[in-house]
Amino acid sequence: MIDKEDFGPITRSRRRATITSAKSETVKLRNGAIAAASDLKSGPKARESLTKNLQLNEDSKQKCDRYDKISCHRLQESMLSSASSFKNYRGILNWCVVMLVLSNARLFLENILRNGILVDPIQVVSLFLKDPYSWPAACLVIVSNIFILVALYTERKLAMVSSKRFFLLLCPLYAVGGAYALGVYTILFLKLYSYKDVNRWCRERTQAKARSLSRSLSCPSSSSASSTMQSHVSYPGNLSLRDIYYFVFAPTLCYELNFPRSESIRMGFLLRRLFEMTYFISNVLSIVFQWMVPIIRSSMKPLQEMDYSRMTERLLRLAVPNHLIWLIFFYWFFHSSMNFVAELLRFGDREFYRDWWNSETITYFWQNWNIPVHKWCLRHFYKPLLRRGAGKLLSQSAVFFASAFFHEYLVSVPLRMFRLWAFMGMMAQLPLAWFVARFLRGNYGNAAVWLSLIIGQPIAVLMYVHDYYVTHCSKKKKAAQ
Repeated sequence: MIDKEDFGPITRSRRRATITSAKSETVKLRNGAIAAASDLKSGPKARESLTKNLQLNEDSKQKCDRYDKISCHRLQESMLSSASSFKNYRGILNWCVVMLVLSNARLFLENILRNGILVDPIQVVSLFLKDPYSWPAACLVIVSNIFILVALYTERKLAMVSSKRFFLLLCPLYAVGGAYALGVYTILFLKLYSYKDVNRWCRERTQAKARSLSRSLSCPSSSSASSTMQSHVSYPGNLSLRDIYYFVFAPTLCYELNFPRSESIRMGFLLRRLFEMTYFISNVLSIVFQWMVPIIRSSMKPLQEMDYSRMTERLLRLAVPNHLIWLIFFYWFFHSSMNFVAELLRFGDREFYRDWWNSETITYFWQNWNIPVHKWCLRHFYKPLLRRGAGKLLSQSAVFFASAFFHEYLVSVPLRMFRLWAFMGMMAQLPLAWFVARFLRGNYGNAAVWLSLIIGQPIAVLMYVHDYYVTHCSKKKKAAQ
C-alpha cells in the first residue's frame, strides 16, 4: 500500500498554488489594490488581514443585495418632463398619424356623401387645351429666353470693356398669363440679378489683379466641394451659353462659377422623385376640387352677410384642407421636384430646406423653410444693406417688404385685382415675430408658428375668393339680369 504521507506535500502544494492564483487574480482590497500572490506568502498577519477584507466584502455585497430587494426607488425624472433625457416618441407620432388618417377619412366620406364626386380630370385638361391662344403663359416662358441671352451678351461686353459699368435689372412689368408664368419670370429675375452681381464681383477682383478665381467672391469653397471630374472655371471663361443655361435650370437662385456636382445620376432616386411628383400633384387637385371648393362656395353667403360666427366656422373648416395642400406642396416642390431637377443636372447641393417644423420663432421659420430664397436674400439684399450702413432691424424689415411685394405680385396679377391681402399678411409677420420671440419660448413658440401657418393662410384665401367673387361673378350676374 502507498503511504498517504507520500502524497501530502504534493496535495498541499497543489492546494496552495490554486488558492494563490485565484486570490491574486480576483481579490480586491478596500483601498482598491489587488492582492498579489506574494502578499499571501508574506506571513500569517497578511493572510489574516486578507481574510478579514474578503469577509467584509462578502458582508457588504450581501447587505447591498438585501437593500436592492427592499428598495425600488431612485432619483429620476418623468419621461414626459422636459428635464428627462427620454427622446423616443415614435409611438406617439404613430398615434398622431393614425388619428389624422381616421379623422380625414371620416371627412372624406362625409364630403363624398354630401357632394358626390367632384373631381373631373377632363375639366382640368380642358382648362389648358380649350383655347391655347388666349393663354399666353407658354409664350411668356419662351420669350424669357430673350432676357437670358441679353444678360449673357451684356456680361460679355462688360468683360471686354472693364472701364464701364452697367447694371442689368430684368423684371417683367406686364404679365397676366397666370401664376406659372409670373413664377418663372420672378425666378428668372432673381437668378439674373445674382448672375449680374457675381460677375461684377469677378470683374472687381480681376481689376485688382487677382490671379485666379474658382468660385464667387462671397462664397469661397475648398477644392473638395466640386467633383474631381469637373475642371474649375475662372472669369471670364464662365460667360458661355452652356454655363448660363445650366444656372437657369439649376435648383438655386445664387450663381457660382463652379457648382458642386455629384458623380452620377441615380436612376432609382430619379424614378422615386418622379412618382412622388405625379402622386402628390394629383392629391392636391383632388383636395381642391373635392374638399376646398364646396367649403368656399358655402362661405360666400356668410361673408356677404358679415355673419362672424358662421365665417369663423367656415374658416376653421377651410384651415384643414388648406394646410394639407400647403404641406403637400412643400414636399412636392422642395423635396420631390427640386431633387428631381438636381439629380438630372448632377447638382450637388441638396439643402433646399432645413428643420422649419421645429421652429420656435417666426424668424427661424422664414430662414429655414425656403433655403434658396433665404440664401439669395442674405447674399444679395440683406448683407449689401448692412455694408451700406443700414441697421439689422431695418434690413430685416426691408427683406420682409420685398417678400411681401412678390407674394402680392404673384397673386394679384393672375387674379387681375389689387387687394393687398398677401402683402399685409407678410408684413404682419414682423410684429408677430417680435411677439413670439419676446413672450413665447420652446413648445409654446413652436405652437404659435404652427398656428400662424394653419390659420393665417385660410384667412387670405377667403378674402381673395370673396373679393374675386364680388368683382367678377356678381357683376356678370347683374349684367345678365
